[in-house]
Amino acid sequence: MSHPFLVSLCFAFMSRDKLYFVMPFYRGGELFQHLKINNFFPEKQSKLYAAQIFLGLSHLHSKNIIYRDLKPENILLDIDGNLAMTDFGMAKQLKESQTTNSLVGTPEYIAPEILN
Repeated sequence: MSHPFLVSLCFAFMSRDKLYFVMPFYRGGELFQHLKINNFFPEKQSKLYAAQIFLGLSHLHSKNIIYRDLKPENILLDIDGNLAMTDFGMAKQLKESQTTNSLVGTPEYIAPEILN
């Protein structure tokens, strides 16, 4: 997949017992670390991040892919401060009008109504 706000896979190869993924390096680190240091982001910066996440998710949804692990730890920042979503291990590609009922994700980020 190629999109400015999604981490792309450049190359993959296998050794005898391991699979390796080669992806771009994001010098800015995780959004989680920046949030931990700053406690919050200014409104303008938050709107930019929200728009970039929306565009990344919209691209995935246009391909019938649901991204099921959205959290600050899975958002990387490049040197210019733009973000890219990563960790597609729980993503799922659905067929047209297919649904899913599986419960996945990080417990700390699960909505209370799901737990109820």
